[in-house]
Amino acid sequence: MGSEFIRNFSIIAHIDHGKSTLADRMLEQTNTVTKREMREQVLDTMELERERGITIKMQPARMEYEHDGKAYVLNVIDTPGHIDFSYEVSRALKAVEGVILLVDSTQGVQAQTLTVLSMAREMGLSVIPALSKVDSNRARVEDVKKEVCELLGCSSSDIIETSGKTGAGVGILLQAIVTRIPHPSNTSARSLRSLIFDFSYSDHRGVIVYTRLFDGDVSKGDQLTFSASGTAFNVLEVGTFSPEQKPKESLSEGEIGYIVTGIKEPGMASVGDTLIETGKKTEALPGYMSPRPVVWASLYPESQDDFLLLRQALNRLRLSDSSFSF
Repeated sequence: MGSEFIRNFSIIAHIDHGKSTLADRMLEQTNTVTKREMREQVLDTMELERERGITIKMQPARMEYEHDGKAYVLNVIDTPGHIDFSYEVSRALKAVEGVILLVDSTQGVQAQTLTVLSMAREMGLSVIPALSKVDSNRARVEDVKKEVCELLGCSSSDIIETSGKTGAGVGILLQAIVTRIPHPSNTSARSLRSLIFDFSYSDHRGVIVYTRLFDGDVSKGDQLTFSASGTAFNVLEVGTFSPEQKPKESLSEGEIGYIVTGIKEPGMASVGDTLIETGKKTEALPGYMSPRPVVWASLYPESQDDFLLLRQALNRLRLSDSSFSF
């Protein structure tokens, strides 16, 4: 599939404005997740996220959508709304060309609405304004539309009314993603350059990097190198998120997906690094600022004999959380 049929976007909003619920309806209406498999907050996979009802980690998902007889791939990255997790948002925005700015029609524009919008504008992303919870008895649709118009300098007709509860307006929003968010730009570069925006760790498969391909393509068996650390590895598997990991033959320019590295040592992979073809002197992509810690804790083992075990546990945690340091 050519990059002209790919749309990469993120949903940004203040906390509890309905991002994950809206993403649920998108996955449902594009038949990415069947009604039988559907549950609330399907993209929130952490136990704590589901317990608290908030998004902590960004989560990508790939949807297939038909518009005017043409097949498109829509890659969405659901993001947290809480200010403490704004680093997750900044990383997600580096991997997309546009955003849906979601505003709760019962609350209006809030503090984090301004923060995430500022991030999107700094990166030059296309913005689609949308209202959530328009089916609520407490909805102030017209008043909140005026707030959004003043904030963005747009007209009220540019704002899409949606309900994550009923699914109203989601079809119109999907059409707007195709028509109002630009496709990934084509480049003349022949060598692979792929930005790592997150990663996870598996005892069996090692580090699994979540990545956006800006140039080139990658397939199972290719040899790649982390630009920053210089560590080379053979690609064990590539695939996309649907929203669970789904293996593919290859990933091409403009796509968002995952790469299984097999690496089981901490410090080799880092968020913001660029994957390049081994043996080629390819210029790295601009990365990310280092995360700013917001929680500090002192940890001690009950016994000095367990100090090595504690260090091993912390190293393993660092393999799955790029913002963690010790």
